[in-house]
Amino acid sequence: MDLSVNIGKVFLKNPVLTASGTFGSGLEYKNFIDLENIGAIVTKTVTFEPRKGNPPPRIWEVSSGVLNSVGLHNEGIEHFFTHDFTELKKLDLTVVVSVGGRDYDEYLKSIERINMEDRVDAVEVNISCPNVKNEGLIFGKEPHGAEELIKTLRKATEKPLWVKLSPYVSDISDIALAVENAGADAVSLINTFPALAVDIESLKPRLGGLFGGLSGPAIKPIALKMVWEVYQKVKIPVIGMGGITNYKDALEFIIAGATAVAIGTSNFANPYTISEVIKGLEEYMKEKNIKSIKELTGSIKVEN
Repeated sequence: MDLSVNIGKVFLKNPVLTASGTFGSGLEYKNFIDLENIGAIVTKTVTFEPRKGNPPPRIWEVSSGVLNSVGLHNEGIEHFFTHDFTELKKLDLTVVVSVGGRDYDEYLKSIERINMEDRVDAVEVNISCPNVKNEGLIFGKEPHGAEELIKTLRKATEKPLWVKLSPYVSDISDIALAVENAGADAVSLINTFPALAVDIESLKPRLGGLFGGLSGPAIKPIALKMVWEVYQKVKIPVIGMGGITNYKDALEFIIAGATAVAIGTSNFANPYTISEVIKGLEEYMKEKNIKSIKELTGSIKVEN
């Protein structure tokens, strides 16, 4: 069974990725699963300068999902490359570094630093973090802002650019088309939804940053709809994510139009999820006598 796919110029041994922000640098999970069996590791989003992130509490579990308000906490891109990346780059796997920023300058500085690393196979441009004020979401909320940013970054690097999109917009497919026109090699969707939880005893928000991003099974049907809508409009590959907990969920995204899928929140509850999804896809293909996973992308039967 051939599970391999291509995201533009990037070859993946299978279509199962990690979702940025849920898998650390990847090394944190090495005692649970074989990292070299993953289609690609998409790292936590890093910024050029270190960030302290939002005040605690940062995580709150809700029905069918999780709210997170981490706020892009990280030690900065130089620390990432001199510490986390030194071990990661020794492994036989595809590495995608996710970057965020406040403005063009910060994104560009991160891109310039990434250009120095041959072992970075692609860059995920995060323009969709919902729990950081005045961040990349300002570029991701409408087509023109997204297009202009990606045009600028496209000129700055030859590495593939995957753009992570927010669902908190009027029409996500218009933004996907805009970044495709700007030179993006793929789009990843969806990021989390801004949401709120309240403590009825203290009358205070459950999260220190007030709002958090809602992820997990609660958002899966919305994510599926958006993946299908974007697949209808763009020619570049779509990477689908949002509430995937098993291989059946992953198949729904692929059938709706995703070339690859990313596992996020489920990693926290079950660190073996990615391995289980890959195995489940293989078994499904054997059962259905499907030779290549590519046959399933966009195979949804919609009555006109």
